[in-house]
Amino acid sequence: MKRILDCHTKDFEQYTAEQLKQAILAGEGRTVCSEMVVSRWAIDAGLTHAEIARAFGADLMLMNGFDCFNPSVHGLSSQEDAIRQVKRLVGRPVGINLEPVDVQADMLEERLVISKGRMSSAETFRKAEELGADFVCLTGNPATGVTNQEIIKAIQVGKANFSGLIIAGKMHGSGAKEPVCTVDVAKSFIDAGADIILVPAVGTVPGFTDEELIQIVKMAHQNDTLVLSAIGTSQETSSREVIEQIALRNKIAGVDIQHIGDAGYGSLATVENIFALSVAIRGMRHTINRVATSVTR
Repeated sequence: MKRILDCHTKDFEQYTAEQLKQAILAGEGRTVCSEMVVSRWAIDAGLTHAEIARAFGADLMLMNGFDCFNPSVHGLSSQEDAIRQVKRLVGRPVGINLEPVDVQADMLEERLVISKGRMSSAETFRKAEELGADFVCLTGNPATGVTNQEIIKAIQVGKANFSGLIIAGKMHGSGAKEPVCTVDVAKSFIDAGADIILVPAVGTVPGFTDEELIQIVKMAHQNDTLVLSAIGTSQETSSREVIEQIALRNKIAGVDIQHIGDAGYGSLATVENIFALSVAIRGMRHTINRVATSVTR
């Protein structure tokens, strides 16, 4: 078993979900997850977002807006076997968002209706398995009405229908009137079977403090669960200095993975900020290793 910092394509191709989780844990807080909206063109029509993110230091590719029943990733010459194509191009684990929408949610804004192929269900989990996703992230886009209670139900469905890693949690309110994350909410996700708890990065949502994050991280680690901190409120396009501050504060709190969102040009984080996040949490040496390693290794 290698730490994720030293893994190559052939390692990821062989790893089970549990081995990938162990590799991330062994990386000691130096794993970068980049989110991207795959239904939109990248800065160059001949590239996928994932290729760009990898080139600037991302380890995990999280595809937002991916429809399991109508798979499509812009930048591919063919949509046949889209997820596996992306995995071959980048040599990294690739996952998708599925959204546990609560039709009864007390909404703070007008609800955004999304397709069935983007919602969490037994069918979409089974399709994600068939398509080759390495992980599924149960979270919510703005105004979709995802609630923590529905996330709990979705985790249980996912464990019964999907063999990859399950990440669970909200980056922001998703339009629903409820706390984004608390220790009790995180524990309920763990009890339901989540492999990785998603929390908003400290500094990205009002009122979520360093102390709260530290409590969640300690509780999760005591329960053999990893923690991902997410920059999901468009601060992925802030200055490099803001990204560096967020990165260090959340690393001090002990998170295992640092996520950077999709609100940049073409619906990918500003590439300079993916790079800045990588350098902040693991230095230039390991960043060069990640960006320079060939996908044929």
